[in-house]
Amino acid sequence: MSVVAIKPYPVLPRDGVDKFHGAQLLYIGWEDHLMFCAPLAFPFPPQMRFGDVVEQVLPGSYGVHPDWAKIDWSAVQWFKSGQPWTPDFNKSLADNGLKHKDVLRFRTPGLTGIAGSFS
Repeated sequence: MSVVAIKPYPVLPRDGVDKFHGAQLLYIGWEDHLMFCAPLAFPFPPQMRFGDVVEQVLPGSYGVHPDWAKIDWSAVQWFKSGQPWTPDFNKSLADNGLKHKDVLRFRTPGLTGIAGSFS
């Protein structure tokens, strides 16, 4: 059954950037590692260096996986909203063009989960 509004009403997102006190959400997922079934959401300040995200934040979330210690970061393939993307680890999130609620995924060639199971 469809519903028709009798008058217009504003649609205000409840997770807009204004709700995060200067931070913005960034979703980051690890391809071929279904132990983490969906990208994780992180609130980061836009001025945070991308390299700090990878070096200081991601190990606390993904480091429990046995493949984590084997990652060759020079070979990692990055995707932004499904498209190949090359981050600059020395620039800020904003300078890398990342905005509120962007989705990043990274693929680690040669690493496909526990015993190659994609888990």
